[in-house]
Amino acid sequence: RWPSSMRVTILATCALNQWALDFEGNLARVKESIAQAKAKGARYRVGPELELPGYGCEDHFLELDTIEHSWECLSQLLAGDDTDDIVCDIGMPVIHGGVRYNCRVFVLNREILLIRPKLCLANDGNYRETRWFTAWQHPKKVEKFRLPLLVSDVTNQTHVPFGDAALEFIDGSLGSETCEELFTPNAPHIQLALSGVEVISNGSGSHHQLRKLNQRVELIQSATAKGGGVYLYANQRGCDGGRMYYDGCACIAVNGEIVAQGEQFAVQEVEVVTATVDLDTVVGFRGAFQSMSVQAAASEKQPLIEVGFLLCVPDPLGAAVSKPVSVRYHTPEEEIAMGPACWLWDYLRRSGASGYLLPLSGGADSSSTAALVGSMCQLATKAAAAGDECALADIRRIAQLDDNAPVPSAKEFAARVLTTVYLGSENSSNETRSRSKALADEVGSSHLDVKIDTVVAAIIAFFVAITRRTPKFKVDGGSNVENLALQNIQARVRMILSFVLAQLMPWVNGRNGFFLVLGSANVDEGLRGYMTKYDCSSADINPIGGISKADLRSFLRWGAQNLGFPTLASVEEAPPTAELEPIREDHVQTDEEDMGMTYEELGVYGRLRKITRLGPVEMYKRLLHEWKDRGTPAEIAAKVKKFFFFYAANRHKMTTLTPSYHAENYSPEDNRFDLRPFLYNVRWPWQFRKIDELAEKAMKDR
Repeated sequence: RWPSSMRVTILATCALNQWALDFEGNLARVKESIAQAKAKGARYRVGPELELPGYGCEDHFLELDTIEHSWECLSQLLAGDDTDDIVCDIGMPVIHGGVRYNCRVFVLNREILLIRPKLCLANDGNYRETRWFTAWQHPKKVEKFRLPLLVSDVTNQTHVPFGDAALEFIDGSLGSETCEELFTPNAPHIQLALSGVEVISNGSGSHHQLRKLNQRVELIQSATAKGGGVYLYANQRGCDGGRMYYDGCACIAVNGEIVAQGEQFAVQEVEVVTATVDLDTVVGFRGAFQSMSVQAAASEKQPLIEVGFLLCVPDPLGAAVSKPVSVRYHTPEEEIAMGPACWLWDYLRRSGASGYLLPLSGGADSSSTAALVGSMCQLATKAAAAGDECALADIRRIAQLDDNAPVPSAKEFAARVLTTVYLGSENSSNETRSRSKALADEVGSSHLDVKIDTVVAAIIAFFVAITRRTPKFKVDGGSNVENLALQNIQARVRMILSFVLAQLMPWVNGRNGFFLVLGSANVDEGLRGYMTKYDCSSADINPIGGISKADLRSFLRWGAQNLGFPTLASVEEAPPTAELEPIREDHVQTDEEDMGMTYEELGVYGRLRKITRLGPVEMYKRLLHEWKDRGTPAEIAAKVKKFFFFYAANRHKMTTLTPSYHAENYSPEDNRFDLRPFLYNVRWPWQFRKIDELAEKAMKDR
């Protein structure tokens, strides 16, 4: 026996690239993570939330198949030697007493120790957990759960504990909370700490959002900064079949300090993060906090399930305790370069497509999308060159290379999986055409330069033939209706031609499969509705649909220096323009002039509308103070009313919005995140009258 004062253990957490309903693949990744944890000497391993079926099953959780297949996976895991001499914490759905719960299942040595249901469910933003699960309603209560026969036959157990409890080992204790519970005011880790539980784990399914990681890490640190303890955080990492990218960053904290941290973005499917910790430092930390001792003495203790297992290593003197490390944070520009790129990689390799097709106009949005695909190629080929066999196999399969082909360069890979096309018209400029070609060369895409004028002319000729009326652009004397219709013809022709090329270009090049069409409308344009319905914003997926124009411009400047695509700098410097109207000496079309508002103003409107939850009147009140140096109360009122008019008039476009990478909390995405009507009274009579009254009063008070 070692000295009783030495209680050192090795603990493992992980980030897994799970995929909804991919039970075979999900189980394989769970097993691989356990194997890696055991190889590193870990005595405990925690995995992501609902890791067996995948977190993003959504309404498939309502199907008994999903529950049954999860038990089948667990049965296979328990039938082998995977859980020998290591406590494994597995995420899966469980039905108990006719109620479906989101659970953690603790297993050891081919037996189930405890099933712990989630106490607090995520039910805002992108999350709808109460649609599929029920929160456990009995804090600190444990019941008996009858195991399914296929599991009983493996474990020789008929019943196991089910409820809000922790595990007490011979030499330590361990409890858990799940994802959302970390973010709640009265989080379970508080009661666990007051009950003396030393190790607390969190199996999570948390998505990427720009500038969000620091909030998560600070909560993880604060979970043990006041109450002491060891905190393990596990997460999914990747696209599991929807709009969100789960951004990993598995980490371990001890007494408020991070001692191990995994990657936030990576194409790697399995990452295991371990730390060697001294449990006695937890006892010492808590013992020095007398106020906590008083609260702990008075608190109702957490039920403990006794387990005859040594959580600590047999040779503590030979184990170097992990030291605190500096937390690694990416800049927003780096997050944009890596998050959507990894999402594109997962979507491509799991969709069965042969690559992407991108209408590349030479403007900021499509150039950003091209750069993201270029970043995807860099990340995938770098991982393959570093020995990631899964990444190499996917590269060879998607690019249709020989089985023994060497790892291609990023540009060589891009030439196989990205086709860009400049769909120019008589209204296009030489500047955008040259930028499009230069960027395609830098990224390495297969590039086409196409004229759409003949197709546009044919449609106009068709209209003239049936109506005997010839529409004109506004600069040529036409009305607003004519002007808009002529622009929309060009925009929609580009969408149709993009899908034709995506379907046929692999065949033209003698390859199998199809391309996915990439859209490139940013979040601000979606909010304002500054897009043609069923134009090039209508695509298969859109990696920048949740990113603001301001962030994209910063990314372009960063990408010119850091991705090896210098043309991005000249793209960022150019004024945004749709190039759908004829260019004249006295008229050049620009986006902000068309919209009647700046992109910076759109970002303000978007955040106040969604994040701060302000309607027209309250938004005007807020901006009356914040923008007092920008204009008169009447001018600010006109700006707010103009935004809400166009937002309401164009909200119907959000119902057909291309599925986009979720990156911003003010996204107007109608399908999952921003649930609103799409038929408004665009005049807002009551609200606008109130704004006018406030503006009139403010003008008099000046």
